[in-house]
Amino acid sequence: MAAEAAAAAPAAPKDVELSDQGEKHDFDKAENKETPLPDFFPSHGLTTAEADELKKTWGTNELEEKSTPKWVTYLHMLGLWGFNPMPVIIWVAIIIEIGLQNWPDVGVLVAIQFINATLGWYETIKAADAVAALRASLKPTATVKRDGSWQHIDARMLVPGDMVLLGAGSAIPADCLINDGRLEVDQSALTGESLPVTMYRGDSAKMGSTAVRGEVEATVESTGKNTFFGKTATMLQSAGGIGHLQRILMAIVSALVIISLVLCITMLGYLLGYGKEPFKEALTFVVVVLVVSIPIAIEIVCTTTLALGSRELSGHGAIVTRLASIEEMAGMNMLCSDKTGTLTLNKMVIQDDCPIYTPGVTKEDVLKAAALAAKWKEPPRDALDTLVLQNSGLDLKQLDIYEQVDFLPFDPTIKRTEGTLRGADGSEFKTTKGAPHIILKLVEVDQEEVAKRVNWKVMDLGRRGIRSLAVARTNDEGKWQMLGILTFLDPPRPDTKITIERAMEYGVDVKMITGDHGVIAKETARTLGLGANIQDAAGLPSLDADGKVPKDLGKRYGKMILDADGFAQVYPEHKYLIVEALRQEGFAVGMTGDGVNDAPALKRADVGIAVSGATDAARAAADMVLTQEGLSVIVEAIRISRCIFLRMKNFINYRIACTLQLVVFFFIAILALHPVEYNPIFPH
Repeated sequence: MAAEAAAAAPAAPKDVELSDQGEKHDFDKAENKETPLPDFFPSHGLTTAEADELKKTWGTNELEEKSTPKWVTYLHMLGLWGFNPMPVIIWVAIIIEIGLQNWPDVGVLVAIQFINATLGWYETIKAADAVAALRASLKPTATVKRDGSWQHIDARMLVPGDMVLLGAGSAIPADCLINDGRLEVDQSALTGESLPVTMYRGDSAKMGSTAVRGEVEATVESTGKNTFFGKTATMLQSAGGIGHLQRILMAIVSALVIISLVLCITMLGYLLGYGKEPFKEALTFVVVVLVVSIPIAIEIVCTTTLALGSRELSGHGAIVTRLASIEEMAGMNMLCSDKTGTLTLNKMVIQDDCPIYTPGVTKEDVLKAAALAAKWKEPPRDALDTLVLQNSGLDLKQLDIYEQVDFLPFDPTIKRTEGTLRGADGSEFKTTKGAPHIILKLVEVDQEEVAKRVNWKVMDLGRRGIRSLAVARTNDEGKWQMLGILTFLDPPRPDTKITIERAMEYGVDVKMITGDHGVIAKETARTLGLGANIQDAAGLPSLDADGKVPKDLGKRYGKMILDADGFAQVYPEHKYLIVEALRQEGFAVGMTGDGVNDAPALKRADVGIAVSGATDAARAAADMVLTQEGLSVIVEAIRISRCIFLRMKNFINYRIACTLQLVVFFFIAILALHPVEYNPIFPH
C-alpha cells in the first residue's frame, strides 16, 4: 500500500498540469467512454505523511479571499491610511492646538477623533464579520482514502493525488478525474447546462458540481485556486474600486472641507490684518470654527444607518454583504432577472392538459402507467421520475398491487424507461414513458392515426413552451398502444406577475435573461406580461479577441438590449456583456443569479443578487444574498432600500445646511460685527 501511495504522489503534479489545459479537454463531453486522458495515473490513496508533504506544495483546498485587515480599516478611520480628509483636518487642528498649548482642546479633539474612528470601524466590519461567520458555518467534507482506509475529512485538507469517493447527492470537493466506472454529474452551476453529464474513466468532474447518479472512485486533479471554480473566483477578486455611496460622501465632505478652509483662511487673514488681533487668539478662534464646520459624523451616521437597514433587510430575506449596495439598490432602475427559480418555481408541474389516444383511458390511468414505468418504491432517479412520483399528486400505494418483474432504466441512447409488471391475476404487461417521437416508434395500434395526432399536439405544445412526456402500454395481445401525453412546465410563481408590476411602479424595468429555450422563454414572458420581444444569443455581443469588453459596447448594442424584453439561450459571457452595456448606457443595473457561471455578471452589476440556494461562488460575488425564493424579496428590498436612502439623504441635507450655516454665520460676523465696537475693553 505504501508503495502504491508513493507511486501516486509524484503523479499529482501531472494531474494538476492537466487542469491548466482545460481548453484542450472539453469536460462537458463524455463520448470517450474508454479512452483515458494522457498521463492519467489513477490514485490508490495516500498516506498521511504524503498528504502533508503535498499540502506544503499546493496549499489547502480553499479559495484565497482578498480582504482588508481590520487594523488597516481602523487606521483609515483615523485618517492615517488612504485618503480620508475629515480626520486629517482634525489631526491638523490637534497639532495646531498642541502648538498653542491649549491642552483641554487637545484632549477633546483627540477624544472626538478616536470615538468617531472606533464607531466607524465597528460598524464597517460588523457586516463583513456576519458574512464570514455564515461562510465558516459551511464546512464541506470529503470521503478520502488515507493510510489504506476510507475516512471522512474536512474537504479543505484534500491534496492533488488523493483518492476520493464520489456518490449520488454529494458535492464534488475538488477537480477530480474518474478512475473507473460511470458517474452522472450536474454541472448546471458551472456551465448552465440543465441536464446531467455522464462521465467515464479519465473525465474531469469539476469542483462546484454535484454527483446525481452512480458511485465511483476518483483522483483529485486540482485543489483550491487551481480548480476551474477557483480560477473563476480569482478572476472575480481582481475587480475592485470605491462604491457609489463612498464617492458621493467623499465629494460632499471634500467640498465642505474646501469651503471651510477657504473661509477660515480668509477670516484668519482678516483678523490678523484688519482686526490687528494677536496671532494666538486669531488662530485659536479659526481652529474652533474649522473643527465645528467639519462634518466628521457624516460617514459614521451613514454607516450606522446602513447597518441598521441591513438588519431590517435580513428580516425580509435579504442578507447584505456590502453595505453600500443598499444605497445602490435604492437607485437601481434596471433588473436583469434569471428565469428559473426567480421568476418561476424551479419545479416541473404537470398541467391539466392531457391528450388521450386510447378510448376509455383517463389522465389518472396515464399517470399510473407512467409511475409503473419507474421504480416507484425507491427515491426518484431523475427529474422525470420526480415529476411523476412526487409532483403529480398520485397515490403510490395503489400501485402496490403490481409486481415489477423487470425494469429498463433511462439511458440517453434509448431516451425512455420501461417496466414489466405482473398484475394480481397473474397477467403481465409493459409500460413505458419517454420522448413522444421515441414512444411513437413502439406504437402498433392505429400507428398512423396516432402519429399524426401526437405530432400535431407536440408541435402545438412546443410553440407554447410546454414540454411533453408520452406514455404507452401493451394491450392483452402484447401490442404497444399510446395512452396519452403528460404535459408539464416550470410555471411562474403565483406572485411574480404582481411583483413585476410593483417593480415597474417603482421605476425598475425588468428583463428576463435565461439559458432556456426561446419558445419557453417567450411563453413565460407572455404569462408574466413582460412582452414578446425575446432575443436569442445570435444578436448579442461577444468579448474582443483579447478577452476584453469592447469600449463602445453600450453605443453599439445599447438600443437593441433596451428594446428587448428578455434574452434566451444565453451564455455567462452574454450575461456579463448585457450588464456592462446597460451600465455604459447610464443605468443602475441589478442582476440575479445562482451559479458559478453567473458570478462574473453578479460582480459587474451595480447590485449583484444571489438568489436562494445559490452556489458559494455566486454568493461571494454578490452584494446581496437572498434567503427566500422569488422576485418579491427583491422588490421588497428595493422599497426598504429607498426608505433607508431617504433617511441618509435627509441627514446629509441637514448636516450640509448646518455646516454652511455655522461657517457663513461666523464669516459674516467677523467681517461685519467688530467686538471692540460692543465691548471697549476687548481684547484687553
